[in-house]
Amino acid sequence: MKTPVRVLFALLPDSLALDWAGPAEALRIANGVLAEQGQPPAFAVEFVGPDPEPMTSVGIRLRDIAPLPVLGEDDPRPTWIVLLGQPGSAFNVRRTTTRRLLDWLRPLQLHEGRRELVCVCAGSLLAAHAGLLDGRDATTHHQHLDELRAAAPHCRVVANRVFVTADAVWSSAGVTTGIDLILHRIADVCGPLVAARVAETMVVALRRGPADPELSPFLAHRGHLHLPLHRLQDAICQQPQADWTVEAMARVACVSPRHLARLFALHAGTSPLHYLQRIRLTTAEAALRAGARVGQAAELAGFSSDVQLRRAWSRLGSAGDTPSRARRLRGDTLS
Repeated sequence: MKTPVRVLFALLPDSLALDWAGPAEALRIANGVLAEQGQPPAFAVEFVGPDPEPMTSVGIRLRDIAPLPVLGEDDPRPTWIVLLGQPGSAFNVRRTTTRRLLDWLRPLQLHEGRRELVCVCAGSLLAAHAGLLDGRDATTHHQHLDELRAAAPHCRVVANRVFVTADAVWSSAGVTTGIDLILHRIADVCGPLVAARVAETMVVALRRGPADPELSPFLAHRGHLHLPLHRLQDAICQQPQADWTVEAMARVACVSPRHLARLFALHAGTSPLHYLQRIRLTTAEAALRAGARVGQAAELAGFSSDVQLRRAWSRLGSAGDTPSRARRLRGDTLS
């Protein structure tokens, strides 16, 4: 059984409530989605900090916050340490509780896939003062960008981004973007369909900043609130090889074929068949990169033949010039 990711929310007095509550709810919902699928939880959430009863930014006092744990180098559990922002135009690092948290952070050895930082809003400043951003890209709330540059002169500070990834550090631009960031972390661990279900449940759009890589086709065209359309998109992603005619899609969405086309155009910004082709093409590409032959990949993805796959590949484009080349990019050869 895969070990759940240990997620440590490091709380200080006056931590912004939405910085931790939003991402924590997303992780809880992700575990619930996995439970519905008969799978074990992927995340084990803990709230830790130097103060057992900190007051939050909205005036509610928390209780039973666990002490900052000892994180030994021999601990095999994948761990995310979530650092949070505080109200105000500048981050106060002189408080006793903040200094205690910084002392705990400084000796940490970060390793991608094993021990990582997730910085929400001005939480990036804690990482900066702990010396954990040197040589890395990072962002923070726009009001704190200059402060971040001063605190970490060897950090490459990135502005105008929803979130930034760099080695073992993830950082977001502020408050609600912590939810955006954690949704994409959920997609990394649980897959894009689980992340899409979490976003749908939370009624938030999956998004990236303008300079970030393009969304996976499994996540693209999902930034809407139309539940029947989400239901159909889920069904297509789960079984791209099914016999998906427009009529079959319309039956799943409980609308007429003509109305389905209007819904896709209005809410998803594409057509039903174009969406289907993108999902099938992505599925075929994943199969090819895993070593499947072109004919096998075509069948797994729902194309009627390798010829149909090659035509779709040529029309819609993909990472490789051809399906055969995509397979060879993984070091395989065709026979």
